[in-house]
Amino acid sequence: MKIDNKKIFETLNPNKVWVPVLIGLGIVFAMFYFDPSVNEESLKGVFDASIPWLILAIIVILFRDLGYVYRIREITQHDLTWVRAIYVIILWEFASAVTPSVVGGTAVAIFILNKEGIKLGKAIAYVMVTAILDNLFFVIGAPIILFFAKGHIFPSSKVLETQLQDSMEAIFWLSYTLYAVYSLVMAAALFYRPRVFKWVLIKIFSIKWLRKWKHDAVEYGNQIIDASKELSGKNWRYWIPIILATIFIWSSRYLMLNALISAFVPLDLNENVIVFARQVIMWIVMMISPTPGSSGTAEFFFGQFFTEFLGNYTFITSILWRLFSYYPYLILGAIFLPRWIRQVFFKKKKAKKD
Repeated sequence: MKIDNKKIFETLNPNKVWVPVLIGLGIVFAMFYFDPSVNEESLKGVFDASIPWLILAIIVILFRDLGYVYRIREITQHDLTWVRAIYVIILWEFASAVTPSVVGGTAVAIFILNKEGIKLGKAIAYVMVTAILDNLFFVIGAPIILFFAKGHIFPSSKVLETQLQDSMEAIFWLSYTLYAVYSLVMAAALFYRPRVFKWVLIKIFSIKWLRKWKHDAVEYGNQIIDASKELSGKNWRYWIPIILATIFIWSSRYLMLNALISAFVPLDLNENVIVFARQVIMWIVMMISPTPGSSGTAEFFFGQFFTEFLGNYTFITSILWRLFSYYPYLILGAIFLPRWIRQVFFKKKKAKKD
């Protein structure tokens, strides 16, 4: 696989921070001026928040990040130090924050790991493992979570009914099916029959109107084979910590909002389950968003999904939610990126000359 440094650095560009920020602010201001339920009193609602719950929300999101750092160290079998793992995760999150959610930061993650001294084949394997595990958490966990929510997962919203014509549930199950099929196919390709997967790709892209992508398909098939070789022979001691870390990461991601909502309104056990479950639906909506880091999309749909719990606190909670879970990675990425470039490129070149 040939990594296009130019394209990677176009993504890892601190100037791109302003794009999602402006989109997000634009949606927030639009909601403030055009939504009659949002006014100055909505902003003053921030002073009604319970400080202990806000602190808990911050702690939970920090635990999520620690889970990411721990998982990448375990996946790479400690080839990364704790400091290097922190750099990798911050830059990975930054790449995801400045690219459309439907695109993600996969190529950037491979590039970062490779520049951290991990061989390209291993870097591809490690990034694919994280993607498959994240998807499998959703594929396996979603039905369980939705079962406990007892059918209260799809919000009753006039805006959603008008704009989406009652299609939210259909969009969710269609997206769920696509994720399930993709995850199972990639898991089978990576762990069971990588050469069969490559053969199928070649046959598909030998079709006349797909032939121009055949070279890329062959290259991708070779990457799968190389990645499969890197992961072969791993025993349960390798997989169990990674799987548990994935469950911990995603549970922390969702529980942060539960804590944040509880800072404004009390939630009983059933309501906590519903809030947790609705975030699964939100995740699908955000994953198909064309904007960087789902900017604008996230802020809009937050109100539609959680206003029945928050009431007048919906607007301020949506702002805090993004301030806690999204914007820090834009800031940290812009700070850490120049340092990482100096460490990885210039210091290594200097060391070689010496």
